[in-house]
Amino acid sequence: MGWNSWNHFHCDINQTIIQETADAFIASGLNKFGYVYVNLDDCWAKSRDSKGVIQPDPETFPDFQGMIDHVHSKGLKFGLYSDGGNKTCLGRPGSLGYEEIHADTYANWKVDYLKYDDCYNEGIGPEVRYKKMRDALNATGKPIFYSMCDGDYDTPAEWATDVGNSWRTTPDIADNWDTMIACADSNNKWYKYAAPGGWNDPDMLEVGNGGMCTTEYETHFSLWCLIKAPLLIGCDVRNMSNDTFRILTNSEVIAINQDALGIQGNKVKSDGIRDVWASPLADGSFAVLLLNRGNATTDITANW
Repeated sequence: MGWNSWNHFHCDINQTIIQETADAFIASGLNKFGYVYVNLDDCWAKSRDSKGVIQPDPETFPDFQGMIDHVHSKGLKFGLYSDGGNKTCLGRPGSLGYEEIHADTYANWKVDYLKYDDCYNEGIGPEVRYKKMRDALNATGKPIFYSMCDGDYDTPAEWATDVGNSWRTTPDIADNWDTMIACADSNNKWYKYAAPGGWNDPDMLEVGNGGMCTTEYETHFSLWCLIKAPLLIGCDVRNMSNDTFRILTNSEVIAINQDALGIQGNKVKSDGIRDVWASPLADGSFAVLLLNRGNATTDITANW
């Protein structure tokens, strides 16, 4: 559980925003609900030096290590983005051919989480590239959560269970109902592959970014919790509305996401408009979500 810069800030990101986000975690109490990762997405890297060591953009990140240390000083963890191709999706330096050097660099920086994307991959198969970075990260001896961002293009759920800690199962989410619910549906078919230590990832949360109404955001968060998705906040937590904070800190719903049994909830019944989603829990009970996809009020029945 944590936060990622991409859904709200995209490439307009800098050191001040990251440090203020860490401060906001503590000031708001988000950390008390389990949100611990502050993750910097694309657009932080500028170049590689003569030895291949990746270099942060000095204009937007003048004290990169100081920023990471600031996050850690709050009792939080720091996450970073890279790409398994020559360049990142926004054209910054990627890690293809530099896996060991970059993994060592991240470990030395005390990075706790790596989101690894799939742009500019030179046609090299994802199983080759993602496994190479897995091996490089493991060789550092530093525990680093490995989040694979391959999308659903190469069906990573079928082969990534011993490669990453999570893997994307959908195209990019957007801040609207149709795209959000499409991500949930796309992720659903892979539910049997998720288990503690390896999770299907339908992409990051859009709650609080303004493109959906409160009820839609409540549905979005409830679904992501039921399907055991990684909970990465995607809004500006420095300026959350009361409704956004209430949704993101619903402790009963978060408990379903964090349930020790770790079985992904799935769609157990649907007539195209009325859905029943369910997830078994460690205490022998079930979490159930009743979803009305239509525009009119309707009755939905679940037989216990």
